Order: sequence, then structure tokens, then C-alpha cells
Amino acid sequence: MPVPAAKYPFPRTMRLRDPLRFKQLFTEGFGVSRGMIKFFAAPNGDAVPRLGISISRRVGTAPRRNLIKRRLREAFRLMQHDWPKGYDLVIVVRPHVPLPLAEYQRAMSAAMVKTVRKVEDSAG
Repeated sequence: MPVPAAKYPFPRTMRLRDPLRFKQLFTEGFGVSRGMIKFFAAPNGDAVPRLGISISRRVGTAPRRNLIKRRLREAFRLMQHDWPKGYDLVIVVRPHVPLPLAEYQRAMSAAMVKTVRKVEDSAG
């Protein structure tokens, strides 16, 4: 019997859009820097991980910013089954040349490991 393929949706429930939650993550979340990107994460109590992206005009023109955001969302979408359930993640993008999708996945993976360790260390 064939094994069903994993599904990788990215519905609205997985998008972080509330400005108050962004501010809360910036102040109370665990920050990890990976070169061109800074991650803030904290448990959210939900069954799904959620992603928010903060990118300023200093990063570049609108097409460049949109390309970076698309690649970051795609990296998150493809890695959603690897990310622990119940975390909110905000990515703050620093100025850089857009990277291939694999580079963003590598940075996210490394940040995920560090963030989970920080949360577990702080919990006891």
C-alpha cells in the first residue's frame, strides 16, 4: 500500500499578523541571529507554528523585499513539519542580497535548534 505524500499547506492560521504579538515576541521572545536574519520565537499554546516577517525598506526595493519574503515563507512552509508545534516565529530581515531557498532553510533550521534549546533551558 503506498504511503500518502506529506502535505505542506500554509493557511492563514499559520500566519502571524497581529502587531501586538510581534511586539510581544520582540520583548519576551528568544532571539537568535543568523547573519542576514534575526529570529524571535516563543511558545504560543496553539497546535500549529506561526510565521511573521518584518522587513524594512533598508533591505532594498519592493521587488527585492518581496522575493526575500516569498523565499522565507516557502522555506517555512517546506519545514513546517520539522518545526515544533506551538511556536510563533518572527523573522527580522537585515539588508542582504536575496539568497537561494536552501540558504534560508539552513538558517531557519539552525535558528530553530537554538531557539528550542533556549526555551527548554529557561523552562528548567
